[in-house]
Amino acid sequence: MIKEYLKKIDKVIENGEFKDNWQSLSRYHVPDWYRDSKFGIFIHWGIYSVPAFGGEWYSRNMYIQGSKEFEHHIKTYGKHKDFGYKDFIPMFKAEKFSPEEWLDLFEAAGAQYIVPVAEHHDGFQMYKSDISNWNSYQMGPKRDIIGELSAEAKKRGIVNGASSHRIEHWFFMGHGREFESDITDAEKYGDFYYPAMPEPDHQDLFSKPAPSREFMEDWLVRCAEIVDRFCPRIIYFDWWIQHSALKPYLKKFAAYYYNRSSEWGGGVINYKHDAFMFGSAVVDIERGQFADAKPFIWQTDTAVAKNSWGYTENNSYKRASDIICDLVDIVSKNGRLLLNIGPKADGSIPDEDRDILLEIGKWLKVNGEAIYGSKVWRYSSEGPTKIQEGQFADNAEKNYTSADIRFTVNNGYLYATVLKYPENGEVTVVSLREADASRLPLFHGIIKDVDVLGFGEKPHFFRDGNGLHIRTKTVKSDCPVVFKITAD
Repeated sequence: MIKEYLKKIDKVIENGEFKDNWQSLSRYHVPDWYRDSKFGIFIHWGIYSVPAFGGEWYSRNMYIQGSKEFEHHIKTYGKHKDFGYKDFIPMFKAEKFSPEEWLDLFEAAGAQYIVPVAEHHDGFQMYKSDISNWNSYQMGPKRDIIGELSAEAKKRGIVNGASSHRIEHWFFMGHGREFESDITDAEKYGDFYYPAMPEPDHQDLFSKPAPSREFMEDWLVRCAEIVDRFCPRIIYFDWWIQHSALKPYLKKFAAYYYNRSSEWGGGVINYKHDAFMFGSAVVDIERGQFADAKPFIWQTDTAVAKNSWGYTENNSYKRASDIICDLVDIVSKNGRLLLNIGPKADGSIPDEDRDILLEIGKWLKVNGEAIYGSKVWRYSSEGPTKIQEGQFADNAEKNYTSADIRFTVNNGYLYATVLKYPENGEVTVVSLREADASRLPLFHGIIKDVDVLGFGEKPHFFRDGNGLHIRTKTVKSDCPVVFKITAD
C-alpha cells in the first residue's frame, strides 16, 4: 500500500501546479481566509491523557530510567515489561467525548480554526487509517476522532486543521531498549513501537542515526492520508522535520498538499526552525512571539497551561487576561494565536481550560472588530514593555502599563488597545500626537472621533504635541481596553 500511495503522490505532483522543489513552492501565496484568521484552538489529546502525569511526552519519559515519569510508572502501574505504554490504550475510552460540545465551546471562545493533533510522537493515530492498525478507530475509543471533529467544524464554518508530530517517533520510544521493557520486544507490536531508535544527543540537522528511507516514506504517506481523508485547510508540523534527511520528503508533501488543497480554497502549512524555505509556508513560534511587526504572516502556538500541552492532574494555568494581551500583541504584529487545550482521557474538557476559553470569547465578542480581519498599522505598538523575542519565552512575566498600547486597522478605523487600563481612566496615545510637516512621517491625519468598545461611555479626547489624550470615567477592566478611532 505504501508503494501505491507513493505513486499517487507523484502523479498528483506531476499533474499539479506545484512541484517538489523550492523554486516551485516559493510561488505559494497564503490564502485570504488565513490572512483574516487570527485565533485558533490547538488540541493535544491522546493516550498520554490516561496517565495524566508529566505531560504529553509520557511515552518517552516513562522509559528513561531515573526520570520522574519512570518512577511514577513503576509505583503506579508496575514494571515496564509487564505494563508498557501500549497497555494504556484500553484505558483510553473517551466515553464523554462529544464533538458537538467541543465545537460549542470553541465557537463561544471565538475561535476561527481548530488544529487537533492527528498523531503525536507516541505513534498512535487519532483517526481511522489504512496505514496502521494502531489508531483510535480500531482501538481505545474506537472512534474516528479527527474525522468527527473535522465534520463538526465544517458544519459551523470553522476551519478544520490537523497536526502531525510523527517524525520524532523515529527515536521517541528508543530508551525502552536500554533495559527490560516491552520496547525490548518492539517488533512484536509492529509499527506502534517501531523503530525505537537510539535518541540522538542533539536533535539537530544532521543528527545520527538519521531517519531511514523506509521510515520517511511511511511518514509521507501518513501525512498524505490525513490530507486525503479530512481535507484539512491547515497542516501543523512540530519540530525535527528540519532534519536534512527529510528535506526531499518535506518538499514532496508540500507540493502534494498545495495541489490537493487548491481544490478546497487553499491550504496552510505551519512550520518551525526553518524547515521550509522562507515564503513557501507559514512560520510558527512555539510558546513565543516576535518583538516587532513583520511583513510576513506568522503564528504563535502556545497553551493555556504553562507546564504541559496535554492534560495532567497538576497543570499550572495562565490567566485569561494575560492570554488576551498576548493575542492583541501578536495580531498587531501580523501574527495569529493558536491556543492549546488538553482534554481529559474521558473526552471532557477541564474546567480551567473551559473557563479560560469562555473568558477569551467574552472579550472577543465585544472587541473582535479590532482583531478579526484586521491589518497592521504603520506602528504596531508603543510603550515601555518589551517583548522577549523567540520560542519558549511566553511564560515570562509581562508587567504591562497604561502606556503599552497595540494598534490595528480594520474597516476604515484605527484601533488602539490599552493592555493595562489605568485606574484613573487617563490614557495618552503618543503615536497620535500632533505633527507638522517638519515632523513627518509621524501621523498627520485628522482625529474625528474616539469610542471605547463595550462600556457605553463616550470618552473625552483632545490632541496636542504630546499625544492623543483620552479620558474615561466609568471604564474599569482587568483585560485590555479597545479604543475605536475615526480618522480622516
